[in-house]
Amino acid sequence: MRSSDDPRWTPDVAGAAELIAEGVRGTPPREVPGRLCAIAVRLLPVTGASASLRSDGVPVRLCASGERASYLAEIQATLGDGPCVRAGETGAPVLACDLTAGADAGRWPVFAQQATAVGVRAVYALPLGDDSVCVGTLDLYRDTPGRLTGAQLRTARLVAAVMTSALTALPRGEEYDPQGGATWLNGLADDHDEVHQAVGMIMAQLGVGADEALARLRARAFAGGCTAHDVAREVVTHRQRFDRDG
Repeated sequence: MRSSDDPRWTPDVAGAAELIAEGVRGTPPREVPGRLCAIAVRLLPVTGASASLRSDGVPVRLCASGERASYLAEIQATLGDGPCVRAGETGAPVLACDLTAGADAGRWPVFAQQATAVGVRAVYALPLGDDSVCVGTLDLYRDTPGRLTGAQLRTARLVAAVMTSALTALPRGEEYDPQGGATWLNGLADDHDEVHQAVGMIMAQLGVGADEALARLRARAFAGGCTAHDVAREVVTHRQRFDRDG
């Protein structure tokens, strides 16, 4: 069997299902999404994977296979733009096959520049959820332009389906981390709440609406080379403020 590093590699979907089941068997529920990101990189001709939960404001990164995938998830959340954000908004797959030129590069020019600067040339974003609701996205990154084959896309959808099940079918009693005692999603909820609280504070400081306040927060984060969640935390803790004259 060819290596998954070979873009011509076509995984057998039945075999992929067995590998996925084997890979997550016995894994604590809070670790399943991260394990699935690693499995996706193993099964598909991609170099990284991340998953983010959809929110009304800034998407919240759930897990990533490495630092580069984590960075690309955060930069899209901060920009409010990119293939993964679009997939979350529409609930449909977004396959950006060439970020170096053409329609994909022109559709998300700032994100494309950021992605190619760290060596990523293609992004495949698949929604997590079902036909009625999108709860987030599974995002796959590749360092060469190109399309996924039909079999590869079916395997990617299978990983997304298993991740959806892990997120939506998790019993409440299993959310607890036996080591720290905190619930699995508590940190994610805190990030989400901080952004909303920060947006409200910026609205009051600047006398603007919610959309402009969120845009200002994102702009400051991008200009400062940090994430939207970082800036939100600074605003909420009164270490940063937005002045009308600034």
